[in-house]
Amino acid sequence: MMSLRSRSLTTRLSMLLAALVAASALSGCAVLFLGGAAVGGALVATDRRTSGAQLEDQAIELKAAGRLRDAIDPQRSKVGVVSYNRMVLLTGEVQSDAEKANAEQAVAKLENVRSIVNEIGVVGSATFSRSPSGDALVTSKVKATLIDARDLQANAFKVTTERGTVYLMGIVTEREADRATELTRSISGVQKVVRVFEIVTEAELANLRPVPNASAASAPARP
Repeated sequence: MMSLRSRSLTTRLSMLLAALVAASALSGCAVLFLGGAAVGGALVATDRRTSGAQLEDQAIELKAAGRLRDAIDPQRSKVGVVSYNRMVLLTGEVQSDAEKANAEQAVAKLENVRSIVNEIGVVGSATFSRSPSGDALVTSKVKATLIDARDLQANAFKVTTERGTVYLMGIVTEREADRATELTRSISGVQKVVRVFEIVTEAELANLRPVPNASAASAPARP
């Protein structure tokens, strides 16, 4: 049974996700692509981020939408924002170096942003270089591959694809980072893999894992 704290966190995340959807509908323009988050109680409980960091990441992505609409030309540019443990990844395409810098500066001013990895491409053309559906397909393939890998915890990774480049985020060990990179590089359609990991030791990872519910641990095993 989900604890009161888990139910509260799930409710808050659900409300925040609803706000994200509403904000997107009101904007009338899909300029910003958010990283998204799982709001199911089980996934929240197994996330390697703290509950506070999960909420902060969602808030960063939501607030970035408004900031970026003022920083770039929404008719000719697109920028994707993914925040993981307050580390922000910027992807997409803009028309000039000035727009790229403006986008980074706008997001950097947001509360709780710890660092920014700016991977926005400067294309100098109004035509985007790759179909979003192609990138979405690659992302789906990568996620499926990580799920199938028995030696990895798939929901420890956040996957984003832009112009055939796959960005891997997460709080992982060196072994997990290398294994996920190896698997991703083997997938058709992947042109390049960029690691945006927060590397921890095995001991640090053990401290990040959720402690089993005491009552569940003490319950007798079923025959």
